[in-house]
Amino acid sequence: MFGLIIGLFTGGIAGWLAGKIMNNEGSVLRNILLGIVGGIVGNVVLGLIGIHGSGLIGSIIVAVVGSCIVIWLVNNLSGR
Repeated sequence: MFGLIIGLFTGGIAGWLAGKIMNNEGSVLRNILLGIVGGIVGNVVLGLIGIHGSGLIGSIIVAVVGSCIVIWLVNNLSGR
């Protein structure tokens, strides 16, 4: 249960940071949700090339990268 809470917290921070990095016009809630999904995407994509985050900071960095990928995909698929 504690891991889930930490995962949601990490994804929320990552989504917020990725929204700032990508200059995303979306709401904070949207960026947080994309950050949670981005955490999963970041783990998969970076895991495929052999990069893994360790600790809280490493997890946030991986999630930010994944969140940027997700925000980029959502913006391109929605025609923004």
